[in-house]
Amino acid sequence: MKTNLKGQVAVVTGGGSGIGRGVAEELAKRGCQVGLIDIMPQEDARSALEAIVRHGAQVVYEHVDVRNRAAVNTAAERIRTRLGPVSIVVSNAITSQRHDFLHTSFDELQQAVEVGIYGAFHVLQAFTRQMIEAQVSGSIIQMTSPWAYLPYAGGMDYRVVKSAQENMALSLATELMRVGIRVNVVEPGWVNTSGEQRWYTQDEMAQAGRHMPLGRLCTVEDIGRAVAYLCEEPYITGTHLKIDGGLSLAYFEASGGPGTKGGSA
Repeated sequence: MKTNLKGQVAVVTGGGSGIGRGVAEELAKRGCQVGLIDIMPQEDARSALEAIVRHGAQVVYEHVDVRNRAAVNTAAERIRTRLGPVSIVVSNAITSQRHDFLHTSFDELQQAVEVGIYGAFHVLQAFTRQMIEAQVSGSIIQMTSPWAYLPYAGGMDYRVVKSAQENMALSLATELMRVGIRVNVVEPGWVNTSGEQRWYTQDEMAQAGRHMPLGRLCTVEDIGRAVAYLCEEPYITGTHLKIDGGLSLAYFEASGGPGTKGGSA
């Protein structure tokens, strides 16, 4: 029997835009109350907050840099106080410059590691402890990428972080199943988000979509439905769910493919 998400409290990091926003909206549609943690100022996330409220959900926004462990712990307590114990955590925060190896500065690599690895550690540890204390049977989703293990030229910092996130999540799955907390990985393919527009124009992305195996880029709605599915299915833990439209099966570097920059954001 599927888990009913109505009334559950979900936290999404990087939830002010892009994939995180898509996930938060989908969980709100299914009845969750939502906590968002994002480095984006709240005013800049107004559209996401309004969309979540339109779905009938309560929402708490925490303007937090996930690299700051103390700030993450404080945010976790505030969310619990306002919404109740958290039972769903979606770890989605990431930053990357996607330069090639020789042009990646140490500071860029360090920032990617601190946000994507240390930040995920802080968030998952804070909310896992909260779940255990509240005796909640929870669901944790770590957002990674097929590019965690499919090499391409450029974007080394991104792939290093995604590989580490995969291993962190699967390690947690082995430890936490004994306390009723499931941990799974979602691997988005090339997603059409505002973050990707740092690298590509809309025309370039539309053209690239036509070269995808299923004829289009992934959407944040695709990812939201995948996350909700894993939250609802009570017997799934320690799995990778690719939402890439077959991209990793037809891995390529041809014209219109991800080249040196395509990822998810």
